[in-house]
Amino acid sequence: MSIPESQLEIWSHLGSVVQSSYTYNTIKNVLESTATNYSSKNFKIFLQGSYGNNTNIYSESDVDIVIRLDDCFQSDLMLLSEEEKNSYKSAFSNATYTGVEFKRDVLSELVNQYGDAVRAGDKAISIDAYGSRRKADVIVAIQFRHYFKFNSSNDSEYIQGICFLNGNGELIANYPKQHSSNLTKKHQETSGLFKPVVRILKNMRSKMIDDGLIEEGVAPSYFIEGLLYNVPNEKFTSNYQYCIQNVLNWYLQQASKSELVCANEQHYLLRNEQLVCWSPDNCDAFISAAVRLWNEW
Repeated sequence: MSIPESQLEIWSHLGSVVQSSYTYNTIKNVLESTATNYSSKNFKIFLQGSYGNNTNIYSESDVDIVIRLDDCFQSDLMLLSEEEKNSYKSAFSNATYTGVEFKRDVLSELVNQYGDAVRAGDKAISIDAYGSRRKADVIVAIQFRHYFKFNSSNDSEYIQGICFLNGNGELIANYPKQHSSNLTKKHQETSGLFKPVVRILKNMRSKMIDDGLIEEGVAPSYFIEGLLYNVPNEKFTSNYQYCIQNVLNWYLQQASKSELVCANEQHYLLRNEQLVCWSPDNCDAFISAAVRLWNEW
């Protein structure tokens, strides 16, 4: 047996858009208020995650929002020469308004607006759902720069991302803009099949959790998107049944697992004990459960 095309078609559909859009715009307006302590600072607000990437499903209700302070930044200088590193250190001074202060002020603003619905979590500030507003996670970040050239502040090259500290004080750097752009490009290159197949795999994950085939948290949406980003474009073909079979067989028989990358192309996808990587064992468990769900339908 296999999962019928009719079921896959249902699972391919985009989740709620109207409520998610309302949630984003409502919270964005709060964060952009001229009454905030950071209103004079240079910051940007944008979406990341499933809703922002058009890969959300009905059971995924969270809206992921990033507010990024651009008046200060952290940098990765590993690719620079010693001379370039010295030039970098000479070019910049310490920030007078830090990411820690920014997060404090953003949290204060959200609590003033939403009260007990707001909770500061390990990585994000959560806002509970209420009425037409969906649950939202606000990531308070600063700019991150991965430099590969630095002669001066006017003669440098870097990849821009975001970074923030988790509850353990560990720096997490990521690249949501690159992730989103690459997913869109992949979608276009696969004749519009990529994002529906992502949604199918996410719905399969939900079914596998309900059936006890995998535990909650084994297969985050971000990593499912990253995994499918590595699948060769020609595997997305014909109907959804062929696509899913091709994806599973590719991973089991052809994928060079240690070389797979996240969709942002800045991190490897499968690594142990890396904050921005998927545990190889968890990925294997997800694929094994998907094969079992497929075969035992």
